[in-house]
Amino acid sequence: MATVTSCIVVACDGSDHSLEAARMAAGLAKAMGQPLKLLSVFPSSRVERLVVGGAMPESIDKEVEGYGREVLDAARKAVGSTVEPAEDILLRGDPAKDILDYLKDNPGVHLVLGRRGHSLVRSLTLGSISEKVVRHATGPVTVVNG
Repeated sequence: MATVTSCIVVACDGSDHSLEAARMAAGLAKAMGQPLKLLSVFPSSRVERLVVGGAMPESIDKEVEGYGREVLDAARKAVGSTVEPAEDILLRGDPAKDILDYLKDNPGVHLVLGRRGHSLVRSLTLGSISEKVVRHATGPVTVVNG
């Protein structure tokens, strides 16, 4: 039995590829008459670096919020007037794992993401986020090769 798409979610990290994915997701959401949600994950590796550097919890929270605001604002700008995003989702952790957990917890989501984000060195050594998500996703995923 096919899952009915309830919304379009675009994974954003502020990279050119994710901004192209946001534009495509907006067009898809408009064409399908579905709400668009913007999703970003503040990488746990950055949290670990802040903790090791002696950052206090409040400054870590400010860093996460600043990252989220910057990335999600860039995605909103990329979407333009195509469609108004219904929700901003900011998670904190391992991007691939958190995106997969989000998909599992929210059946009916059609995920759109860019093929490559900011972490080129990490993706070359550990595998790309998009590759992991496509391999383990529980729902439809569109990868934009922007």
